[in-house]
Amino acid sequence: MQQVCRVRLGGMDWMGGHAGLMPLLAPLREIAGTCRDWPSRAQLQARIDAAGLRVATGFPLHLAEAGSDLPYELRLHRTGVLGFRERNLHDWFNLMAWFAFPGAKAALNARHCAAWADAATGSRGAVRDALTLFDESGVVVLAEDPQLLTLIRGFEWKALFCGRRDDCRRRLRVLPFGHALCEKALAPYHGITGHALMFEVAAGTLAQDDRALLAAADQLLAARIADPQALATTRDLAPLPLLGIPDWCAANADPAYYDDTRQFRSGRRPRAVARPG
Repeated sequence: MQQVCRVRLGGMDWMGGHAGLMPLLAPLREIAGTCRDWPSRAQLQARIDAAGLRVATGFPLHLAEAGSDLPYELRLHRTGVLGFRERNLHDWFNLMAWFAFPGAKAALNARHCAAWADAATGSRGAVRDALTLFDESGVVVLAEDPQLLTLIRGFEWKALFCGRRDDCRRRLRVLPFGHALCEKALAPYHGITGHALMFEVAAGTLAQDDRALLAAADQLLAARIADPQALATTRDLAPLPLLGIPDWCAANADPAYYDDTRQFRSGRRPRAVARPG
């Protein structure tokens, strides 16, 4: 997957011509812009400076070579330095998440560092496990109908994606957060799954353009992540099979598609809670 995308990225659009493969990535298109080749670290730094991106400790975000005597999260929190490898999709999407969700990314880094004491035992601990899972594979789910979130929490996939199909199109929105998930979405595969934080939002919220919607989601997400009671465990994240979302793949137009229990599992019942925005 990575080899194909990297070969084609230079000289084409921001995702190597693959932008139409996965609707999950569509909200990032305007932020990423278009380029004839990989942007340099200096070009990206200029965009960061113009956007005024900062970590929670107030340091401006600054791109530098990956690798340091300090662990990644502590280096970022204490200095504002973000390890960044040029011509690397994983790091590219991590930076795109900073542009899309600056408040949430700063809050996530602060939570990591607040929970760092667990690292002394040789384990990340439950909180940092949850934060890491969301950072790598997270999605933000916004719904104008709380019953749609209830169906997600209950693993009621056919009732959600077939029985409430039109409502999923009109009253549910899934936004990308995890940078590893975004990289995978360039070549989506059977069973690709996001790990969701979910929010009930007011009627009309989803009618906003992508920029406004991302900004609204960032506020909700930053507050949730900063809450010391939130993301206490990976069970606070709701698994969401992305290729089940109506119109996200051609095959899911057939109701029988949702009978595949390898992709649409009954699963555990997560602790994920949809709190009114």
